[in-house]
Amino acid sequence: MTADGPVSGSSPEQGRSDRTPEPSGVDLARVALRAAREAARARGDAAQQKKQARRGGLRSGARADGRDPMALGPAINRLITERGWETPAAVGGVMGRWPQIVGEDVAKHCVPERYDEDERVLVVRCDSTAWATNLRLLAPTLVARLNEDLGHGAVRLIKVHGPGGAGGAGRRYGPLRAPGSKGPGDTYG
Repeated sequence: MTADGPVSGSSPEQGRSDRTPEPSGVDLARVALRAAREAARARGDAAQQKKQARRGGLRSGARADGRDPMALGPAINRLITERGWETPAAVGGVMGRWPQIVGEDVAKHCVPERYDEDERVLVVRCDSTAWATNLRLLAPTLVARLNEDLGHGAVRLIKVHGPGGAGGAGRRYGPLRAPGSKGPGDTYG
């Protein structure tokens, strides 16, 4: 068969007998219904997209999807993971639980000041040299306890500073100080 009609030398009846029979009645209705449904679905999709564009984009529906608001806890956890802040955040949590980790007596006199992530060093300030000495003796045990809590290798070393140590309060000079005397600062450090 050509675009103009049947191939020369064959009658229309012969061309139809070679092919499958033409759909009739119910079959035609099914084909027409399927085509109408597809056309309606396409028109509906196009109308829905226009409506969403007028409203300012896609809207969240009844089912959960990636556009729904996230609870604060999971949002913070996702941010910490994306930024690679797991270890500093964990150490910050340890600083908040310092009394439970070291005990109430030690926590009253020794406070964690900072954590150096690159060196994996926790710096602790004590209110007297006696407590600083005591904490230096406890340091290996505390490092092991912290690494159990945070993961192996999170804390390599605990640096203990006394009350007048590096970065602490400066020496007080007043009328009752002898020139050249360091006063009670002689024992700190």
